[in-house]
Amino acid sequence: MTGPGIRTDGPRAPRGLRRFAGPRPPRPETCELCGVIVPGESHRHLVETEKRTLLCACTPCALLFDRPGTATGRMRAVPVRYLTDPGHRLDDGAWELLQIPVGVAFFFRNAALDRLVALYPSPAGATESELAPETWQTVLGTGRLAELLEPDVEALLLRRSEGRTECYLVPIDICYELVGRMRLLWQGFDGGSEARAALREFFAQVERRARVLAEEGVR
Repeated sequence: MTGPGIRTDGPRAPRGLRRFAGPRPPRPETCELCGVIVPGESHRHLVETEKRTLLCACTPCALLFDRPGTATGRMRAVPVRYLTDPGHRLDDGAWELLQIPVGVAFFFRNAALDRLVALYPSPAGATESELAPETWQTVLGTGRLAELLEPDVEALLLRRSEGRTECYLVPIDICYELVGRMRLLWQGFDGGSEARAALREFFAQVERRARVLAEEGVR
């Protein structure tokens, strides 16, 4: 992959991402802090901010980094919230400003670089798209979801389909899960039917989990 995102391929890919980037290993997933076995599909992740890697974590270990005061440390727990704001609509002109060549992209704030990183899935993995700060501000910066975005551990996930753009605030790890799925399933020029079906199911799950922002009682 390119840019300052997280590697999803090769022998150095963290175990938390290798299950997204290739066949499931025969050994069970384990917490990379204490070594206990964790559920393969539902365990938490930590972001190691200096190395830009994801680590698998059991619930007790994740909670250690989910407490007030740990948000600026080297390890940060990936939140579990999913939010959507139907009031923030993006038209065709806004999507064109983003200059994303596919219909799906995600954006997160890299605290170390103090800038937004825009990535999209491709047959080669997560590919970075250069995004000028003024473009980010015009398209997404005025939305309530952008105000709530936690650096390094959450992302704004966008999908352009059938003339409308969906926008969700999601945990960063599911974005790399999506990248891994698309890389495994992609065929031909447009991805193929299997990849498109997986994409539809992925966003159906996100939509089911997302809470409308007003229900959270926050701005």
